[in-house]
Amino acid sequence: QVQLVESGGGLVQAGESLGLSCAASGSIYRINTMAWYRQESGKQRRWVATIIGDETGSYAGFVKGRFTISRDNAKNTVYLQMNRLQPEDTAVYYCTANINIDRWSSNDYWGQGTQVTVSS
Repeated sequence: QVQLVESGGGLVQAGESLGLSCAASGSIYRINTMAWYRQESGKQRRWVATIIGDETGSYAGFVKGRFTISRDNAKNTVYLQMNRLQPEDTAVYYCTANINIDRWSSNDYWGQGTQVTVSS
């Protein structure tokens, strides 16, 4: 079994920063892609950022320049540093990872989500 557990959500004011983390645990052979998505109230979940291995992350246009994705492979953890937050960033943030449970099999796993609320 593989689990992803997010932490770090909360309530902040516009212009402030917040960091999220997501730790993977369980029967992990190798973690491939790690990413963050978010779901604003009443809207579909949408992609925020992705990081593959130790490469530089890629970002959705609406967070580029404000958010930074990173990962610590030794800790099986992905991070999302969010700066200059705005009320429109209010959402439930989910992490996801493509994980090999053995040499041949990989699956996509999702965390339970963490609420980020930005007040104006």
